[in-house]
Order: sequence, then C-alpha cells, then structure tokens
Amino acid sequence: MTEKTRSPEFALAQNALQGLREDLFHGALAYRPLPALKPDAPLLHWIPARLRRYVQWTPHAVVLGMALLTLAVAYTGSSPGFGGARDLAHLLIAAAPAGTVALTLVRPVLAWWLSLALTPVMVVLAGSGDYPWSAGSFVGHTAVMMVVAARTRPRTAAWTWTLTALYAILAEGAGTGYSSNSGPLVVLNGIAVALVTLVSLNRSTRREVVAERTVTAVERDKRTLLEERTTIARELHDVVAHHMSVVAIQAEAAPYRVENPPPELEQAFATIRENAVIALTELRRVLGVVRAEDYEAPDAPQPTLADIERLLDNVRDTGLSVEKVVTGAVRELPQGVELSAYRIIQEALSNSLRHAPGATARVEIGYVLGGLGLRVVNGPATGRVQPSPGAGHGITGMRERVTMLDGEMTAEATADGGYEVTVFLPVPLGTPEPPAAAAAGVPPARSARGAQDTTAVLSLDTSLDTSLDKSSDTSLDKPLDKPAGGDRA
Repeated sequence: MTEKTRSPEFALAQNALQGLREDLFHGALAYRPLPALKPDAPLLHWIPARLRRYVQWTPHAVVLGMALLTLAVAYTGSSPGFGGARDLAHLLIAAAPAGTVALTLVRPVLAWWLSLALTPVMVVLAGSGDYPWSAGSFVGHTAVMMVVAARTRPRTAAWTWTLTALYAILAEGAGTGYSSNSGPLVVLNGIAVALVTLVSLNRSTRREVVAERTVTAVERDKRTLLEERTTIARELHDVVAHHMSVVAIQAEAAPYRVENPPPELEQAFATIRENAVIALTELRRVLGVVRAEDYEAPDAPQPTLADIERLLDNVRDTGLSVEKVVTGAVRELPQGVELSAYRIIQEALSNSLRHAPGATARVEIGYVLGGLGLRVVNGPATGRVQPSPGAGHGITGMRERVTMLDGEMTAEATADGGYEVTVFLPVPLGTPEPPAAAAAGVPPARSARGAQDTTAVLSLDTSLDTSLDKSSDTSLDKPLDKPAGGDRA
C-alpha cells in the first residue's frame, strides 16, 4: 500500500482549516479573563507606588471605555423606533453591541461571534439606514476585533478578519439598493487588526527574550558555581594529598622508632600506609575528573598566609596602593583555611584593581581565638573604570570558599563609594596544623635499627611515587609534595 503524497498547498490549507476549527469553534466558549498588568510592566514604573494597584487595571478600563463609546454611538446614531421616544427598550437595543465589547474581558472569541451575529439584527432594530453595519455595530465590531487581536494568536485574528470580510461580501450581494459601509469597515478592521497584532507580537517577543535571558543567567550562574567548586576541589586535592603523604610517611617510619616492635604493630602500620597509598591513588582519579582540559598542575606548593606579602608586592607593582594590618597572635592554621584566606584576599584585591583604578586598599588579617578574620576594603575609584574582561566569578568563588569552611562573608559598597569584603573563617580550638616531616624525623629509640631511620624516611617519598605508579593507571598531574621539614603546601 503506497502512501499518498500531499502537495504543500494541500497541507497549508489543511493546517489553516485546522486552525479555524481550534481557534474559533473549539475555543469559542473558553473562559479567558483579562489579566491585570504585571508589577514589572513599563507603565507602572512611572506611577507612584500608592497608585499602582489601581493603574494595574488599565487594560480593563480601556475595554470598558470602548464599550461605553459603543453604547453612546449606538444610542445616538440610531433613529427612534418607538414613536419618537428614546425609552428603555431603545437603550437596551443600543446596549447589545456594547455588551459584546465588554464580553471580551472574559470570552473574546465568543464576543466576536456574538458581534457578528448581532450585525443584521442591529440593522433592522436601529433603523438608521446604514447597511450592513449600523453605527453601533460598526464601532462595536471594530473594538471587538482589536481586543481579539490583542488577546489571541495572530492566526485567530487573521481568521476573524477573513470571516468578517466574507460576511461583508455576502451582505453586499444580498443588499442591493442600500448604501453599503462594508468597504470602510473591512479596511478599518484590517488596519486595526494588523497594528494590534504587530504590537502584540512585539510584546510577546520581548517577553520571550527576557525569559530566555533569565534562563541563560540562571544557567550561567550554575556554570560559574560549578567552575568555582571545581577550582576549589583541584586546590584542596593538593592539600589532602599532602596530608595523606604525611600519614604514609609516619606509618612507614613508626616501626623504626620502637625497639623490637611486635608483628601486630608492624602489620597495623603497614595497613595504615597501604590505605594511605590507596587514598592517594583515588585522589589521582578524582583530580582526573575535576581537572579542566587546559589545567596544569602547579609547580610550587599551594600558597598560604605566609605568602601574602609577596602577593601585596605584586599588587603594588600594578599601581594599587595596599596597606596590610595584622592583629592578634600570628599562628599556623589548617592548610585549607590558609589557602582559602589567601585566595579570598587575592580575589578581593583583583576586584579592586578592576573596578577601582587609582584607589587605595587596606588588607586586615585578624587572628582571634575562634578563627581568622579578614577585611579587604578599597576607596572610590579615581580613574576611569575600564570594562572588565573577567567572567564575574570573583564574589561567587569567595562565597564558595567561605561556605566550604562554614564561615561568614559580607561584600557591599561603602558609604564613600568604595567596596568592602569581610570574612570570618572559623578554626576550632585544638586543631593545629600537623607537621610534615618533623614528626617522622624524631631521633629513633632503637639503636639496633637507628642507622636505618634516616635512610628510610628520606627514601620513603620515592617509594610512595613508585607504589602509586604501580597501583594506578591514572597519572597525577602534580607530584607528591616532599615533606621537608618546615615546608607547607
């Protein structure tokens, strides 16, 4: 059985008739109340706040105004039909086309059908001599067409105008001898529908653009958040790897510090070292997942607060005057806290360079009992602010680092036009930074194996690298930090 190939013209006609059925027949009785203006409507921006709740009903007032205009035209434009007296019955007749206009507030398609159906009735009842539209029907039908064009799809508006024109042609053929006003109405309705449709399409396009921009902004924020978290994960990988290497070193060296250790103790330390090596291997795999394509492992250890002065010197070389103030008893903090503090200060100063050229900055570092306080503040810009080439990740990255450490952060403009970033990073009491190799270098307690201690500790880092190479097929971009005494990753 062969399938019939339909011509494009047939498909176009089929789609058009389907649209006619869906828009003007199936949806004729649909209840579609006219909504009020949204709070972000451009019109409301110019209105005082206390009046906005009234102005938001402007569309309803416009429709009711057109209904009153239709009532006035229908009432004054028709000739007396009841012995010259304009009585209540005459007013009710004039209210018919006005009612169809008001009906567009809730059922626009049904209002159009009623307006078209009332046209021949109004010609007979009005008795004004206008054909095929009385004065009230002329104004009322035009108003209904405009509201329908504004409240429905362009296809629906096109069908209403087409059927109106078809009715006008049929009325012309049936009403010979009358002075026809079909031509002016069809032309006027066509112009009105076209203009309203264009305005409606323009508004719809703007709403779609705004919605698309909103979605894009949300996706961009999510991507920025993921990028910052990935950066933090890469940096913390080095910190965790450093600590795991210290665990492995100490587990390897511990048996040499006890004379004649029992086999159970040696086996326990061997298990600790084995698990540390496995953890380092898994860290390699994790880094392979979070590593960017263009990421290169740093050759130097991750920076700490001890490197702040070098950072400030680099910033001063770029033209930003920076003052550093340190309060409290300076002490060594956990490596993750020091790394995050360094990155936060670095990003805050970078923002000062980008957004406040010519300003002065002040970096305050406060060592308190429960943690570390940071404050980076810059004055107002004295030079021209150039467009920033950055991706806008600075504040997001700082907040992510602070959140990771359960800290607090505020970033806001100052009264003099500058900017201030304040951060507190909690450090629980009793969590000092574990030494790197100093613990492993404690003089041995067992003379029989004391000669082997130094060799075992110094060669342990090489053995760790060899073990990792054998146990993992994923290469770590950064070699393990060597636990030399006094160095901090």
